[in-house]
Amino acid sequence: MVSLQTPVCEFGKAAPDFNLPGVDGRHWSRDQCMGEKGLLVMFICNHCPYVKAVLDRIVRDAADLKALGVNCVAIMSNDPTDYPEDSFANMRAIAEHNRFPFPYLSDESQAVARAYGAVCTPDFFGYNAAGELQYRGRLDASRKDAAPADARRDLFEAMSQVADTGRGPVEQVPSMGCSIKWIE
Repeated sequence: MVSLQTPVCEFGKAAPDFNLPGVDGRHWSRDQCMGEKGLLVMFICNHCPYVKAVLDRIVRDAADLKALGVNCVAIMSNDPTDYPEDSFANMRAIAEHNRFPFPYLSDESQAVARAYGAVCTPDFFGYNAAGELQYRGRLDASRKDAAPADARRDLFEAMSQVADTGRGPVEQVPSMGCSIKWIE
């Protein structure tokens, strides 16, 4: 397992489109996922200890952001050949067990992860209503273990600001996680 940090936010970069199958049996595009005030695209997976440590917080923040007009979508881009825990069947089970309030999509070709420039799980891309990148940072201070319950909610605060103003914070702390498992 390689631990990586996300690059600095490229403010204004357009959200690439996608058309991916979800665990709900539907195909989803970027525009179908977009909220009235923005979209949070999350690259996650089932096996990563960084994701496991914050999965309940991801679900909480997604529900809270939806109330502000920001929708969320999670994309799994790992190669499940070497990581069977990341299989589509397991994606469905994880989404149901955790009651994901967002679509959970499979990027089997990894083309969407490459288009976004995703490097790790979790990797968060926060867009305003115009589809312009405004946040590329961490969820909170958690790493392989969850931060204290009262930790600052970096992602939620940033995306709340995006919902209010269309602009993300200038100061952003990179997300950290396991490298995406690329197909060789």
